[in-house]
Order: sequence, then structure tokens, then C-alpha cells
Amino acid sequence: MIHGKTSRPDSYGTLETSVQEVLDYLENNDLAALENGSHVIDGNRLFVNIVSYPTTSPENRFWEAHKDYLDVHVPIEGTEQIDLNFLEDLEVGEYKKEEDFQAAFGPARMHAILKPGDFLVCYPQDAHRTAIAVDGKPEQIRKAIFKVRIC
Repeated sequence: MIHGKTSRPDSYGTLETSVQEVLDYLENNDLAALENGSHVIDGNRLFVNIVSYPTTSPENRFWEAHKDYLDVHVPIEGTEQIDLNFLEDLEVGEYKKEEDFQAAFGPARMHAILKPGDFLVCYPQDAHRTAIAVDGKPEQIRKAIFKVRIC
């Protein structure tokens, strides 16, 4: 997991080329201008999903991880908490290959609060539960989830 500021991409040392490519895309494109849905950047190797949803309590959300893609979460509007845990520390459910969706169950180990100007990279071992209301106060959010193929 990497949690950082999009305004300081050079301050994170040597980032993987694909993560740096996402940060470069952010610098040169207006995410707010994109409609909700999937937008191809480089075929199935790199694309971005623009989504909107209300935040809620952890009990109303699910854990997920991915094997074929890493996620780069970038808030556009609003603030959300993303719960995190290592996949190996959770009970693992069914993996759906066609959706690259690994279900998991258990408690959060840590949390990241994301607001516009932040980014969060989740690797295959980083299970994440998104759309958690900060301080229990639901809020409508809009964000980009970059999907970067890793296998």
C-alpha cells in the first residue's frame, strides 16, 4: 500500500513505472471532466473507472482484493475512509477470475482517509473496504479508480 499526495509525486522515491504513469495522467488530465464509467487509457493494461456513491458504515460494505490489477484510488469530490488489512490476515472467500475480485472477511487493521489531492495504491496483498463514512457521517463521493494490469 502507498498513501500519498498527488501534488508531490516526486517525494515517494522510485515508484513503479505504472504507478508513476497514473500520477502523470493525473497531472495532465481533468478527472472531474470525465463521466462516470470506464475510460480506456492503454487497452486492458491501464484504464480508469469513475464512480460515485454514498459512504456508509463498515457493516454495509465488503472487503476485496485483486490478483490481476492493482488499484490506484484518487478522490475527485468528498472524503472517504478505506479500511485496510493484509489479505493473509483475513478469511478469504471465493475468487472470481472474470471480475478479478477476491472476497475476504474480517476486521480492519488500519484505515486511510482519502480526500481530493490524495491517492492510495492497493497491491494484491492489500485487501480494502471502500466507501466508509468518516466519523460515521455519510457523504456522497466521486472518485477515480485506476486499474493497472500486473500479470
